[in-house]
Amino acid sequence: MANLVWSLPQFSLATAAIRQNLLPGVFGTGVMPDTTAKWAVGGTIMLICVSIAWFYNSGSTGIKIFNVLLKLMVGLIVLCFFGVVVRMSFEGGLVNWAHVLRGFIPDLRLLSAPAKTFAPLLADVEPAFRQFWTDMIVAQQRDVMISAASTAVGINMTFLLPYSMLNRGWDREFRGLAIFDLSTGLFIPFLMATSCVVIASAAQFHAHPAAGLLADSHVSGQQIVPPKNIQAGYEKNALLRIEYELGGDQFRKLSDSQKKERIAALPPSDQRMAATLVKRDAFNLANSLAPLTGDVFAHVVFGFGVVGIAISSIIILMLINGFVVCEMLGRPWKGWPYRIGTLMPCLGLIGPFIWTGGKAQFWLAVPTSMFAMVLLPVAYLTFVLMMNSKSVLGQDVPRGGKRVAWNVLMGIAAGFAALGSIWSLWSKLHWIGIGVAVAFIGVATVVQIARPRGIKR
Repeated sequence: MANLVWSLPQFSLATAAIRQNLLPGVFGTGVMPDTTAKWAVGGTIMLICVSIAWFYNSGSTGIKIFNVLLKLMVGLIVLCFFGVVVRMSFEGGLVNWAHVLRGFIPDLRLLSAPAKTFAPLLADVEPAFRQFWTDMIVAQQRDVMISAASTAVGINMTFLLPYSMLNRGWDREFRGLAIFDLSTGLFIPFLMATSCVVIASAAQFHAHPAAGLLADSHVSGQQIVPPKNIQAGYEKNALLRIEYELGGDQFRKLSDSQKKERIAALPPSDQRMAATLVKRDAFNLANSLAPLTGDVFAHVVFGFGVVGIAISSIIILMLINGFVVCEMLGRPWKGWPYRIGTLMPCLGLIGPFIWTGGKAQFWLAVPTSMFAMVLLPVAYLTFVLMMNSKSVLGQDVPRGGKRVAWNVLMGIAAGFAALGSIWSLWSKLHWIGIGVAVAFIGVATVVQIARPRGIKR
């Protein structure tokens, strides 16, 4: 289920990157109808991913070449963001490394209070509306922190990696190589890539109003025209502030023209807050590469990188679903059961049609990751049970103090995951979310009891 949901933003991101960054003249400016363009781009992405997933284990030279190209595309954007951070550090003085290093230590206060960088902006707001903006900031911070926690243990690490190791014949003797492969192939690139993207984007976007919304201008004096998604996000934030002031009933009586007048009449401090809390899109995030590559090349590089990341993620989702279907049926990891299973994430093709208009494509990772947070305790509980299962680990089951230490640490992790899951459900769906969780646990329990035993592969 998590894979199907996660495929939605991946298709949406890849489609948006091609239409906005790589081929805007063909798919993004009216040459082709919007719906047709989305089907054309999304359908092409789907065909590429399905072809690779179906022939992933065939050893085809073409598949290997394509995998190399994907790695080069992702590597290029990582190197570019790394270069941007280095340049900002030495030339612009935009990166405060003391603050960056402190950022690697989780600050749980951000779950209930705005970051200190927002203090000057909030101080300018009228006291009657300060709480509104505070709540909006905290809500965004919570969503991001919960989504980050839910993706800390990814599907690649928990599912595809063990299956690929088994497929390669890596047993206990390969444990050292497996740890090295995991750390160098996942931890180091992920840490470097994510850190550089966050640093480069935060230096230009965090606690800064989006350019063009407050009648600001280029150095040349020419007024900046904000992108449509930025303008739409600003208007949404401003209207929420107006609704808070008037109340729901009075707000719904306003006409479109009256809403625009109200937005224009907001105090400058509220306009600044609305402009600052706009969610940036992939097109806007590409601008953070401009100090290194220039405006045009930045969008091309960023577009290739996003497409590479999204396509590789979709392929991983397809492979995992194929493996899961085969495990459910007790069949080998090949043939039509595997191929049909890989088709399930193709549901993500509807993603570009769900999130449209001014909605930030990159922000889609947050709600989908929050959904993954709901299921994360299931993975953690499975780890605990497997660590104590002789039928799984045999003679390798931890013993003595080592077993106690592992169970305590994993129990703490599972407990925090469960709290995060309940928090995610309650904050978004309240009692309905809790009911869904109880129903899910009930179904899982029934399936575990009723499922046949001793399936032979």
